[in-house]
Amino acid sequence: MNKQHTAGNCSLIGIAILLSVAAPTLAQRPPTSGPPTIDKSTNAARKRMQDESAREWQLRNFGNPELTKDKRRLEALMAQTEEDFNRMLSLHNEIARVLAATKPLDYHFLGEATGEIRKRAHSIQSNLMLSPPAEEMKQVEMPEKTTEPEMKEALVALCKHIRSFVTNPVIAQPNLIDADKLTIAKRDLESVIQLSAQLKRDADLLSKVKK
Repeated sequence: MNKQHTAGNCSLIGIAILLSVAAPTLAQRPPTSGPPTIDKSTNAARKRMQDESAREWQLRNFGNPELTKDKRRLEALMAQTEEDFNRMLSLHNEIARVLAATKPLDYHFLGEATGEIRKRAHSIQSNLMLSPPAEEMKQVEMPEKTTEPEMKEALVALCKHIRSFVTNPVIAQPNLIDADKLTIAKRDLESVIQLSAQLKRDADLLSKVKK
C-alpha cells in the first residue's frame, strides 16, 4: 500500500472516530440539571486503530507540519494528544456526576480536576495549534468571591464548552473545511482553559475557607 493511499485512509477515518469516545448521550441526562456525561464506551481494538489514524490526521492537518515530519515526534504527539483528550473527557464526566449529586461540592476535588483540565486543554491547544487570534481572545469573567451556586453555574458552563469543542464538526468529522466552525472550536477550547484556571483558583480558596 503506498503512502498516498494510506494518508487517504487516515483522512477518511477522520477525527470523529478519534472522538468516538466522546459520542454524545443527550438522551441520557443525569437526574438533576447538571450536564450529561459523555459516553466513552466502544470496542477497544477498533477504537485503538481508529484513534491512532485520526490522531495522525489531526496533527498533520491542524498541528505544526515541521514537527510531524519526524516519525518519532509524531508518534509522541499522537500519544500525548490522545491521553489529553481521554483524560479531559474523564474529568468532564466526574464533574458532571458531582453536579448531578445532591451533596455539597468537594472543593479539593474540584481544584485538582479543573487544574488538570486546564493543563490537558492547553496541551491540546498547543499540539493542534488551536489558539484563537489575539484580537478574538476574550477574558472569561467571574466574580471575585464565588459562592457555591455560582461555582456550580461556572462548572456547568465549563462542561458545555468541553462538550461543544469535542462535538464540533471540524473536530468530529473528517475532511470538513469550515472556517466558522473552526473559529468556534478555538473559542470553546480557549474558554475551557480560562474557565478551568479561574475555577481552580476559586475552588482552592473555598477549600481553605471550609477548613
